[in-house]
Amino acid sequence: MLSRSLKLAVLGCTLLAGGCDRGADAPAQPQESAAATPPDAPGAASKKLDRSHKGEPLPRITVKDAEGKTLALPSLKGKPALVNLWATWCAPCIAELPTLDAIAAEGRIAVVTVSQDMGKPEEVAAFLKAKGGENLPAWLDPENDLAFQYGGGVLPTSVLYDAEGREVWRYVGGNEWDNAEARALLAEAG
Repeated sequence: MLSRSLKLAVLGCTLLAGGCDRGADAPAQPQESAAATPPDAPGAASKKLDRSHKGEPLPRITVKDAEGKTLALPSLKGKPALVNLWATWCAPCIAELPTLDAIAAEGRIAVVTVSQDMGKPEEVAAFLKAKGGENLPAWLDPENDLAFQYGGGVLPTSVLYDAEGREVWRYVGGNEWDNAEARALLAEAG
């Protein structure tokens, strides 16, 4: 088992190298337009949508909030769940919060937002609400265990699980979760 210091150092290097999916003035990564690329075209959406972990169970990881309340991810079984890793400093993360909030408000899928911020956990909930996340929980991953489970790297990262707690797909990078394409992806959870 890695020590917490080593985990933080590795995650920090990973985030520096991979960063967030940008969203600032100039894009750091070329962005594909899903509307301009047919879904069956070579490479279409494959850079963001990853099905290689399909069937893997919910990780045996517990996240917490600023008050110390905990959520064991395996307890999400029984209802489809979308686990979203995000951070307050990540522009695409912030941009997708209102559309994630709309999905959460519908109640069909549990949306579990897990902040990767390493400081001032008490400020994450207020930030989340201010940016359009009224229905989103402010979970924290203080040991960065979940980020390591999903391979670290780019934020946001969203992972969809079916009601049996099995992974359906991972989506790396920002998304508008309230359009027809995203809704079709979410419907794959059953």
